[in-house]
Amino acid sequence: MNKFALFGIFWLASAALAQAADLAPDELVKNVTNEVLSIVRSDQDIQAGSNEKAIELIETKVQQHFNFVRMARLALGRNWKKANETQKKQIADEFHRLLVRTYSMALTEYKNQTVKFLPFNMNPGATDVKVQAKIVQNGARPISFNYYLGKLPTGWKVYDIEVSGISLVINYRSSFADEVRNNGIEGLIESLQAKNKKNGTTGEKK
Repeated sequence: MNKFALFGIFWLASAALAQAADLAPDELVKNVTNEVLSIVRSDQDIQAGSNEKAIELIETKVQQHFNFVRMARLALGRNWKKANETQKKQIADEFHRLLVRTYSMALTEYKNQTVKFLPFNMNPGATDVKVQAKIVQNGARPISFNYYLGKLPTGWKVYDIEVSGISLVINYRSSFADEVRNNGIEGLIESLQAKNKKNGTTGEKK
């Protein structure tokens, strides 16, 4: 299993349990990781490779717990300012769909990896934090990964994950910049829509 497949597993895992919004960010991540991985281990369809079931699980657990607008803004970098409000929403929505499809396969590849969280410290009043952990695999070196969360009135929201020094969000920045440079903001939106249509993820988010 490659690093970004593992990346997807634990990115998805951090998105469950809406009722946990009042938890500290590290406790939220720990609790929901255990919750989602428990579901994955016991779901025979996902274990058998059902991507549709994996997408269903993602959509029911992720949507309200990730800040997709902030993720899209970071992925676009300075090009975000070139988009109007309608375009920004379109980009965030399409980016959401792209990520769901890209990492749904990670759930069907999950076997027996475990997560160990590093000690967490947060300054009083902090609104932006990093939760550090490691993915432990049999017969392989642990893979380090970091969750980045921001505090909103509705609770802590994940806006990026970094695996072995590689950011999920920044990983898209170069290709997005190329698309904007060549075809403008509308070209980027059309490109994302085309990819999602090809992958069968053009429907409304649940």
